[in-house]
Amino acid sequence: MKKVYLFKYGLTVLLLISAIASFAQKGAFRGKVVDDLNQPLPGATVHVKGASQTTVTDANGMFSLTGDTQQVLTVQVTFVGYDVLERVIKANENPTFQLVPSSKALTEVVVMGYGTVKKSDLTGAVATIGAKDLNPGSVTNPLQQLAGKAAGVNITQVGSEPGVAPTVRIRGLTSLQGGNDPLVVVDGIQGNMDLLNQVPPSEIASIDILKDASATAIYGSRGAPGVILITTRKTAAGKSSVEYTENSSLDVIAHKLQELNAAQWTAQAEKQGVDVSANHGSNTDWFNLLTQNGVTQNHNLAFGGGTNGFNYRASVSAITQTGIVINSNYKKYIGRITATQKALDDKLTLTMNVNSGINNDVYSPIGIGRAAFTSNLISNTYISRPTDPVFNTDGSYYSDPNVFQYINPYAVAKTLKNDVNTNNLFTSLRGDLDIYKGISAGWFGSWRKSDTNTGYYAPVASTIATAIDNKGIANISNNHVDEKLMDISLSYKHEFGLSHFDASAIYEWQAQTYNGSFAQGRGFVNDFATYNALQLGDISKVLQGDISSYKNDRRLISYIGQIHYSYNNKYLLTASIRRDGSTVFGVNNKWGNFPSAALAWRVDQEDFMKNQTLFSSFKLRVGYGVTGNQQGITPQNSIALVGQAGSVFFGGSTIPNYFYTQNANPNLKWETRKQANAGFDFSMFNDRLNGTFDVYRATTDNLLYHYTVPVVGQFFVNNILANVGSLRSQGVELSLSYMVIKSQDMTLTLAANGSLLQSKVLKLGGNIQGFDVPTNYVGWGPNAYLVVGKPVGTFLILKHLGKDANSAETVVDRDKNGTIDQGSQSKDRYEEGQSLPKYTYAFTPSFSYKNFDASMVWRGSGGNKIYNGLRQDLSLLENLGKSNVLTSAVPLGIQSSPYGSDLWLESGSYLRWENLSLGYRFNLAKVKYISALRLSVTGQNLAIITKYKGLDPEVNVSGDSSSGGDYGTYPRTRTFSLGLNVILK
Repeated sequence: MKKVYLFKYGLTVLLLISAIASFAQKGAFRGKVVDDLNQPLPGATVHVKGASQTTVTDANGMFSLTGDTQQVLTVQVTFVGYDVLERVIKANENPTFQLVPSSKALTEVVVMGYGTVKKSDLTGAVATIGAKDLNPGSVTNPLQQLAGKAAGVNITQVGSEPGVAPTVRIRGLTSLQGGNDPLVVVDGIQGNMDLLNQVPPSEIASIDILKDASATAIYGSRGAPGVILITTRKTAAGKSSVEYTENSSLDVIAHKLQELNAAQWTAQAEKQGVDVSANHGSNTDWFNLLTQNGVTQNHNLAFGGGTNGFNYRASVSAITQTGIVINSNYKKYIGRITATQKALDDKLTLTMNVNSGINNDVYSPIGIGRAAFTSNLISNTYISRPTDPVFNTDGSYYSDPNVFQYINPYAVAKTLKNDVNTNNLFTSLRGDLDIYKGISAGWFGSWRKSDTNTGYYAPVASTIATAIDNKGIANISNNHVDEKLMDISLSYKHEFGLSHFDASAIYEWQAQTYNGSFAQGRGFVNDFATYNALQLGDISKVLQGDISSYKNDRRLISYIGQIHYSYNNKYLLTASIRRDGSTVFGVNNKWGNFPSAALAWRVDQEDFMKNQTLFSSFKLRVGYGVTGNQQGITPQNSIALVGQAGSVFFGGSTIPNYFYTQNANPNLKWETRKQANAGFDFSMFNDRLNGTFDVYRATTDNLLYHYTVPVVGQFFVNNILANVGSLRSQGVELSLSYMVIKSQDMTLTLAANGSLLQSKVLKLGGNIQGFDVPTNYVGWGPNAYLVVGKPVGTFLILKHLGKDANSAETVVDRDKNGTIDQGSQSKDRYEEGQSLPKYTYAFTPSFSYKNFDASMVWRGSGGNKIYNGLRQDLSLLENLGKSNVLTSAVPLGIQSSPYGSDLWLESGSYLRWENLSLGYRFNLAKVKYISALRLSVTGQNLAIITKYKGLDPEVNVSGDSSSGGDYGTYPRTRTFSLGLNVILK
């Protein structure tokens, strides 16, 4: 027994020693995997390099490994949508692995039409920008985040007035009258550019921009100028988050015009022989008096969570902006919630989106000033004499009765009210049902409402002539928009052999209703109620047009078919057909058909590419499509309208007279844009160099435009909206991105894009209801025209020659007939450039080192001219007695000029340092309530290189009818901001 006992005891000790020895030889390796926001990543794969050992992180992002005899392991951590992270870890170290979102993964799935498609399977020209690539800083509108980020997408910020959004043109001008704003789609909800005001910039996950017709044709009549698709952030299933983002900025004036001060003005006035009564002896800097430093604040609180079957995200945003011109400001408040629910064993997915927003704007007044100088408030400060006082001796605002329609800009700023309040609401519900083996059905409905109330009041104290004449004038307007959209879809996906087939059939119905009212009053005994009590005005002063209201609507019905086909993952086909019927067109042309097709060849998948290492991917694309345009047509544009036209004396009394106010056009039809596109996408050197190249040509036929017609026969008024002309645009686009440094701690990426654009007017004249309209010239802006065979906005202008004995400007008499003809088709005019840029470009480098990151945006454009009308108005010395002039006007020495010559035509080319951002992310894994914190500092509009002598070359060059001329804008700001992003546990 004793031997047995000793044997058992010895065996137990031996086993224990062996176990201890074995444990001592094996290393214990544990760690945690988190995402870029420091949140746990359950389900991440952790693999021991060079071995078969692999594990998966648990719900808390934790993992555990063992090493046989090693005290050090090299592990690779992978998770879908993130870059692979490789690191050497030591036993018992318990490190945290923070994964970085993959730039390639962010664009792996692209929103396209009414669904999504892998980027590798794209056949059209589409630009995708992920959240981390959007421009940071003081942002009040999502378009500001896109500037310089996509080739062929030109975003123009004209001034920095609070609440005024940039304009965007995708591949230049698409129409003259039909509208050039792209369609905006937010999480499936379609709308115009105003829809962007309801998207909090910090809640954007990605933006997809559809550029060519093969991509946009699926949206038919609304997609001709391009499509901007915004996908907002969602909360992943099984995760919860609370996030606060804040950005505060100081806005300062970037540039101002140099004018004569009081002493210089007095000296020059004496030389000019200006009567001393024009000099009131003051020393007033009107520009500084009306301007200030602005402040912009952006706050966003977002939270979300969910389970595998349900998730939600909610956010509350507040954006406030104080303008650099006194009494101009902007306040925007947005609340939104999105939720997704799974049901029927995950076969049914329901997605709800509710968004409510309030915008309160106080705009700086425009359209004010003297009879010969009507502009905005800040431009009026430039013509105000520096020797004029602000106040009279009795404390009232100064006004000079010897100057016709003189205004005191400070009085206008302090007394005039120009308020715009808008309430927005949109909501949507989507249901997707998997029926059986690749067959699925979907239903989507959205409802958008927008109510805008505008109040305007100009008191006598404003010194505005119309306000003085009417003893105060006030008006209010209310405009309501109601948009409903519904679509039903049926899809079928199937793989057979090497083929993949995806087809969809969609029925869509849209209804838009507009109504509003306007009321105006005059003659107020005091200013207490402003525009809030029009009944206090003098009823005897009511004029025709002071009271009005309207209501109209439009309907659009669409039938859509779309297929995606791929063979052997090499050859791709996308085709669609859309048939749209709209109520706004004439009875003979309600319907339009819009087909598209695109092919792509993934060359890198071919056998002959298997052994090469230069290209990671290479794809060729070609496409063609037709889109329609109805933006520029309001309801009832195709029918004859009758309205009040003066009055007649009948039966001993005066009664209103009614007559035609609009001609009927039963042939009014769709404006169509046909576009062909060819391009290729590539990546080289293990995905370190990526690029996209596109060349396109588009022709817009049946141009919508208001033409002049004789008042004979079926024409009762002298103009009509009709389809006559043609317009062509063509261009080249290139985007490149090269990751110069890619290591565990450091990355450096150099990215750039550029585009060349050429436009041409093919046809302007034609036949309208049997009447020939031989139109070859159409005015487009100051000295800019639409001319058949020439680029859009071609400048036809007089040639500056010099000055005569009286210092009056002289111009070249080109036809030598002894007179200067200033008519639009004058032979004295010569062609001198165009108003629209010929090229745009951007350079967007980014850098990161551990937790530090930096990025820049440089962008510019060129090849266009700007007619500097403001400089012309401020350079004629004959105006010195009643206004101020630029300091450059004195050496120029032009006393007067009746001409608009090329002396005032300047280059619009520029290079702007748009953005510089520096950030640092603190890892706070050991802090109890905070998982991540990031601080950033950003500068915007830091510098500009240009020969343009005006305030800013980005003025009216976006393709609108006013393009090409600068008569003064709200000043552009230079912005410095601090940002904070906090993720709570």
